[in-house]
Amino acid sequence: MNFDFSPKVQELRHKLMAFMAEHVYPNQEKWQAHVTSDRRWEPVPIIEELKAKTRAAGLWNLWQPKTHGGTLSNLEYAPLCEIMGRVLWAPEVFNCSAPDTGNMETILRYGTPEQTRTWCEPLLDGRIRSAFLMTEPNVASSDATNIQTRIARDGDQYVINGVKWWSSGAGDPRCKIYIVMGKTDPDNPSKHRQQSMVLVPADAKGLKVVRHLPVFGYDDAPHGHMQIELNDVRVPTSNVLLGEGRGFEIAQGRLGPGRIHHCMRLIGQAEVALEKMCRRASERVTFGRPIADHGVTRQRIADARIMIDGARYMVLSAAWKMDVAGNKAARKEIAMIKVHAPNVACQVIDWAIQAHGGAGVSEDFGLAHAYAHARALRLADGPDEV
Repeated sequence: MNFDFSPKVQELRHKLMAFMAEHVYPNQEKWQAHVTSDRRWEPVPIIEELKAKTRAAGLWNLWQPKTHGGTLSNLEYAPLCEIMGRVLWAPEVFNCSAPDTGNMETILRYGTPEQTRTWCEPLLDGRIRSAFLMTEPNVASSDATNIQTRIARDGDQYVINGVKWWSSGAGDPRCKIYIVMGKTDPDNPSKHRQQSMVLVPADAKGLKVVRHLPVFGYDDAPHGHMQIELNDVRVPTSNVLLGEGRGFEIAQGRLGPGRIHHCMRLIGQAEVALEKMCRRASERVTFGRPIADHGVTRQRIADARIMIDGARYMVLSAAWKMDVAGNKAARKEIAMIKVHAPNVACQVIDWAIQAHGGAGVSEDFGLAHAYAHARALRLADGPDEV
């Protein structure tokens, strides 16, 4: 197990850090102004502008695995994903944001050539966006066998009825395709063979976005998190992924890489929070000395450094295991980081908020939004407590 960066990864890291410094960090105010404006449900102009620069810099689709046309392993991608994760909106600039990366990998891995041409190619090109419809409001969706949405065959079509929520990305006007999980065979004696996944165009008749679901008050526009009703939605049976009864299998395969990508990005968020905490503690004085000189602050800074480095090595270890043994063999390591990384990020960001006092819970330093995002990731793609 060797975590040294290859020359290729070193070069990409330097290019990525330079790109972030030149184009992303200086434009955070532009992004913030748009997503808090009346036009926030429209694509963010600065992100669209930077996408062209990303392509020119050779930093587009870095997430794409070697097994499906990419050039990087999971281990090689991990440090790059961490850098992108330092800014919440940066991954989209590189076409490396959720849920699109997970959906693209799902279609690449399990889709037919026609499904890949129709949906994955425009996703890879950044022309459209996507959403993953699995979680439901009326059941404990952490157990995927509870899913109630019905996918009934009617000749050469499926008729879909159900309600989904926390459908992240469905608020974007460019979202053109949903991957929907439901039951095609609810009476199958095997609980893990009852579900299927189908591709549903976002403009299909019978789809209705019921409401936006804010996270601690943040609507995350234009991405958004939606509750969606499916009322007699019809799609061709050729839209099924892999085959009927394979939905649970696909879910397990899809959520693994998605979880590790979230954890990689969270390491970046935790690093930013620690940097802000150190800077604030050095600048502010209480009782005649800098906050950084007080024992509790020193202890928290030390603990944060230990926790972040430990989480990073756990993420790298999981990525290595995925590369050498496959996603299924690495499920224990993926589960461990899914629990650990969000908790580390939440704790470090919370300490940073405390060091900033009242400013920490304002919008001035980005810590409140970062905390809301990290806390939600204790639930997204599977909760860390059931």
